[in-house]
Amino acid sequence: MDMMENSIPYVSLAVGAAVTAGVAPKVTARIALSRAKHRSLAGHSKMSRRISKLIPRYEFEIDTFFRSDGAPTDIATRRQDGFFRLGALFQERFAKSRALTAEAASRISDLQFTQSYRVPFQYSRLVKEQLGAGSFMQASSGVTLTDLDGNQFYDLTGSYGVNIFGYDFYKECIAAAERRASALGPVLGLYHPVVADNVKRLTDLSGMDEVSFHMSGTEAVMQAVRLARYHTGRNHLVRFAGAYHGWWGDVQPGVGNPIAPHETYTLAEMSDRTLHVLRTRRDIACVLVNPLQALHPNGNAPGDSALVDSSRKGKYDREAYTVWLKQLREVCTERGIVLLFDEVFLGFRLAPGGAQEYFGVKADMVTYGKSLGGGLPIGVVCGKHEFMRRFRDDRPADICFARGTFNSHPYVMTAMDEFLSRLDSPNFRTIYDGLDETWNGRARQLNAMLTERELPVRVSNLQSIWLVEYTVPSRYNWMLQYYLRAEGLALSWVGTGRFIFSLNYTDADFAEVTKRFVTAADKMKQDGWWWNDGTLTNKAIKRQILKEMLGAAFGR
Repeated sequence: MDMMENSIPYVSLAVGAAVTAGVAPKVTARIALSRAKHRSLAGHSKMSRRISKLIPRYEFEIDTFFRSDGAPTDIATRRQDGFFRLGALFQERFAKSRALTAEAASRISDLQFTQSYRVPFQYSRLVKEQLGAGSFMQASSGVTLTDLDGNQFYDLTGSYGVNIFGYDFYKECIAAAERRASALGPVLGLYHPVVADNVKRLTDLSGMDEVSFHMSGTEAVMQAVRLARYHTGRNHLVRFAGAYHGWWGDVQPGVGNPIAPHETYTLAEMSDRTLHVLRTRRDIACVLVNPLQALHPNGNAPGDSALVDSSRKGKYDREAYTVWLKQLREVCTERGIVLLFDEVFLGFRLAPGGAQEYFGVKADMVTYGKSLGGGLPIGVVCGKHEFMRRFRDDRPADICFARGTFNSHPYVMTAMDEFLSRLDSPNFRTIYDGLDETWNGRARQLNAMLTERELPVRVSNLQSIWLVEYTVPSRYNWMLQYYLRAEGLALSWVGTGRFIFSLNYTDADFAEVTKRFVTAADKMKQDGWWWNDGTLTNKAIKRQILKEMLGAAFGR
């Protein structure tokens, strides 16, 4: 009995040591994973979801709407006069477009959302009442759009990235596709002969072995991730903070996703700690890269609804981002992780071979969409043989099934062939010559004019994709989108968060856009929206918003 009692402490110590030895590596791995997350809310999906549910709804009435930054009475009066003068102009100039938008919004849920999230929510109600410009267009030509009232705008929307070469280009692709596909018509499930030609061109362009067609870019990314999990036998995927890969659950953690995904790691981009996680974990199937993030690494897709101060910045550094992608490529190869480039947005804009060609880094799988369909909807996965197969020869019941009724639609496939045929033409490819120099030069030109006129606005760019920044702390930067629309510049619902130029913009077209942009900023400055007494900082603005939220939450 004594011997047994004496041995108990040793047994306990041995068990404790075994437990510690088993737990310690897991704790170490968990700490490394936490350290690899970006410190912003974009890197902490669960926290961002929790915080979003705590933010109360409150609105500024007219007496505080124009002085929420503590501006004096004379400045608030100038702002109010400018606001309602702009509102009267919108009501007169955009009457038909506004009326149809108001009528349609009650039945179009997407429109309800975009109308409500063009500006920070505190200001939304009055802005919707006074500054709704309409969401309908009736014609496009060159680099312009025409609304229902006959107003012509220079297009800065780029149709969410679809419009690379100009609307007339895509109209031609669609018209030619209709003629070529009409004999077969909408026969689904079987292939139009042009599909074989498309596959050959896509494998040549992407440098991949196989292709699968889908109905959207989101669906293409979904299938690419499923295939990566299937072939690696691992369940987790890595996405980077702020990157957009479609609206499906696994890749959209945080705000906007009702259910937090459990098999997604959202890590910091351009981080050695992230590379350490990729080197040491054994559960990662794939890493998703959206090359658009090169313009704002670890930042969410910028929109004016979140433009509460002037801290939004672009940080594009081609050399640094290329180094990062090469490091990713190296560690993914070393660890058997699938490197997936999501080029649904950027594909064929930067170079004929997309981001792979532009940055000089080869992926294992690439997804395309938008522009590739020649103006019609499409999603495409291109990948290496070992990652694209949907079944196993030695396990006949072990499959990774994916089909879609409208995959390889004859009209879409012929429009795609028209697109790819033009892209193959040596004469057409000259459009890519000197793109960086052209668009960087245009950004410098606009910034020089803004600096000369002492306007607190600048632009940063990734070639023809631009982000508007603000140099003076302000709560009212989101107003610029409405001054721009009044000068005939069409923006998407994210406002100044993203301008997307088509590559058919001539120097004369751009000069006109520049003139209108500077005029709009001038008018906004004159109306007092960028008032600052020298004590208003971005930090002070955020503190004030926090006080407002707490007051609203506790009924004060």
